[in-house]
Amino acid sequence: MNNAIAVTGMGMITAIGDDVAQNYHSLLRKQHGIKPLQHIAGKHQAGTLVGEVPWTNQELVEKLGTTVPKYSSRTSLLAAIAAKEALTQAAITDLGNIPVIMGTSVAGMDIFEQYFPHLNGDRTLIQRRDVGDSASALSKLLGGNGFATAISTACSSAANAISFGARLLLSGRAERVLVGGSDALSRFTINGFDSLMLLSDKPNRPFDQNRNGLNLGEGAGFLVLESAKALEKIPKPILGYLTGFANANDAFHQTATSDSGEGAYLAMKEALTISRLAPDAIDYINAHGTATENNDRTEAIAIQRIFGDNVPSFSSTKAYTGHTLGAAAGIEAIYALLAIQHQLAFANLRFETAMEQPALQPVTDHRSSSIKHVLSNSFGFGGNCSTLIFSDAESLY
Repeated sequence: MNNAIAVTGMGMITAIGDDVAQNYHSLLRKQHGIKPLQHIAGKHQAGTLVGEVPWTNQELVEKLGTTVPKYSSRTSLLAAIAAKEALTQAAITDLGNIPVIMGTSVAGMDIFEQYFPHLNGDRTLIQRRDVGDSASALSKLLGGNGFATAISTACSSAANAISFGARLLLSGRAERVLVGGSDALSRFTINGFDSLMLLSDKPNRPFDQNRNGLNLGEGAGFLVLESAKALEKIPKPILGYLTGFANANDAFHQTATSDSGEGAYLAMKEALTISRLAPDAIDYINAHGTATENNDRTEAIAIQRIFGDNVPSFSSTKAYTGHTLGAAAGIEAIYALLAIQHQLAFANLRFETAMEQPALQPVTDHRSSSIKHVLSNSFGFGGNCSTLIFSDAESLY
């Protein structure tokens, strides 16, 4: 148990809920948050379906309940709301010098974009784009004065932030860490994915033969991780354990994964090795499942390479939230823990027709079963593939 990495707090905000409880109840009701874009004006506003957090920045500030600096990015505000919930559950009243590791893709792009209409605005707007600024801002908003850093590996950012935090614990450099990810929608993101022709004009349908693209989303998900040493000093309830984590990169293409799903395969294989679990120990997979032609096909191939003819229950929760980019792994880590706590594999919405190759079928209705170990995938552009494995508390004894 000396190397156990316990989860003692979790917090989130997404298009389907302002906290963990609301998200769970939305999942139970199969209530998705994919709707027309509201808060960003532009040529794509009318026809773009997204998983948008329904609150304005000012409303987010009011929810946070504290004074925020001028030009605080939406990414930082979302992060602070989620992180505050996680700290509260972990009974941490003062962030102090607890390390903060935040994953993000576009960081303060929503603030950065305000500089460009005239190119003569406050240069603080430029500084807010930096991913490190978002992590620093998060720490300061929560009263922190310790190590804070950001990781940006596209859509696997939060998974790598969680993994980095785990390494700090295992190396003895910290006894507890705040880890997760946050990303806000921006014109840059919407235009970028539109140029790649990856956006769907309908609610996304992961792993369906007739899938036609993703819906972007926004939100934040954070965990408090603690070492066994920390819990010996201050015992507290344990929500689950992070037992495996890995990152691999097949460097196949800037935006596509290889036909064999090599990066995904290597990440899952290494995470299983670190967790000391055999593939047949995994009870549920929270798949990356973006509903793009390339991702779903190659992820399914990689899953089949790992699990053979015994693929466990799997689904993509992006059908509920949209693809939240750098926040995705933080949000879906919490869904993985909820699956363990409630013994429930979540339904993959809108699935109708199995893919031709491989013909794997996700869970199409909530499935109650014994769930002790959940594998969660997050894959980023450039082939950066990450896998996390969460386990229930009893499985380590």
